[in-house]
Amino acid sequence: MQGRIGREVHSFHVQNFGCRATQADGAALETMLARKGMQAADGAAGADLVILNTCTVTSSADEDVRHAVRRVHRENPSARILVTGCYAQRAPEELAAIPGVWRVVGNSHKTQIPDLLFEPRDDTPYHGQIHVGDIFAQQEFLAAPVEDAAGDRTRPNLKIQDGCNNRCSFCIIPFVRGRSRSAPVEQVVSQVQSLAGRYREIVLSGINLGRWGREPGGRMRLAGLIRLLLAETDVERLRLSSVEPMDLSDDLLGLMASSPRIAKHVHAPLQSGSDRVLRRMYRKYRPHHYADRIRKARLLMPDAGIGADVMVGFPGETEEEFEENRRFIESLPFTYLHVFTYSGRPGTPAALHASQVPQPVRKQRNRILRELAAAKNLEFRRSMVGRSLPVVTLEKGNMAISGNYLKVELTCPREANRIVEVEIGGLTAGGLREKQLLPVL
Repeated sequence: MQGRIGREVHSFHVQNFGCRATQADGAALETMLARKGMQAADGAAGADLVILNTCTVTSSADEDVRHAVRRVHRENPSARILVTGCYAQRAPEELAAIPGVWRVVGNSHKTQIPDLLFEPRDDTPYHGQIHVGDIFAQQEFLAAPVEDAAGDRTRPNLKIQDGCNNRCSFCIIPFVRGRSRSAPVEQVVSQVQSLAGRYREIVLSGINLGRWGREPGGRMRLAGLIRLLLAETDVERLRLSSVEPMDLSDDLLGLMASSPRIAKHVHAPLQSGSDRVLRRMYRKYRPHHYADRIRKARLLMPDAGIGADVMVGFPGETEEEFEENRRFIESLPFTYLHVFTYSGRPGTPAALHASQVPQPVRKQRNRILRELAAAKNLEFRRSMVGRSLPVVTLEKGNMAISGNYLKVELTCPREANRIVEVEIGGLTAGGLREKQLLPVL
């Protein structure tokens, strides 16, 4: 192919895999490409360019991406397929070797994608061009202005932090995202103010959100930033996506509890309730530290949604350690869990551990914790029946999300993108149902 891509490629489709930060990256890419004059296609089947924005947290995440590449290439063989994100940063040659992949662009070059697409390429080969650099060399927060919602047209995810300085023994993220970097205060305020003009709820996200502002020389912390956003923008509701337990300070929890403009929703990654497992994971807290933060959150916010990420089958996890984990989770006021089965990541210390837990055991432990999570969630939802909850209405006018992170089925459709109070009349399979209004005779 000669010349510039713009002469042959006019439409694009971005498909995101993984976390809210990845979704926010995808929204930023869509904005940048639109500014270049390209049109968003309805889906991959009708696009000239398909961008797969990837995750690499687990082997199954990698497999999902490979399946997606093959499916797009099979269903739309003329499309250019560009793979970017964390998987692209970790294993670019692996992706470039898949038939149909046109370019592989790591996180180190992600914001350069629009320029890469339009640069002259007279002598470069058609297949498998790789653009990946040293992610640890990145010192600044790299993000394009977010003008639209990421994956949800009523609750945009605004990424304000990237990278991670932790070195958990199971995690590849620092090696594909780089060091912790924060969006500048002025940029965050400006973006929230812009989004607040169109959306009622904004989700603040990051790879390690609680580390916002903690670079050398930083003076403001996350709680201070939120106070500034509440004071200087018109946002109706802010929601924090996920905050590590050691960053759930009394100041932050107190602010969340005291402001009606902050969703009563705490998500704090746990990984394990066993002290010995946490030590092997190189996590920076012990179970009693974690329990203190969760109980403080419940004390300050009695109706809050409280969730956690939990891993089962970590290398060397014994039956005794798993039972410790289960009892610990049972003792805390969680309202939901994201349960993950350990998946070895090449290049991490845990992947080299001699005592890998058999897959059938991992699956059984996953099932046990999912059943425990379901029981806790049901108990929490039952406690909401008869209550009035503030909800944000979603694009489909018969569904909404409550401030404490419960799905609510509306009996009377509302206009999307509004915060309203609804009375809860009962339960659905996985959420709540608004009380049915009695007809006037």
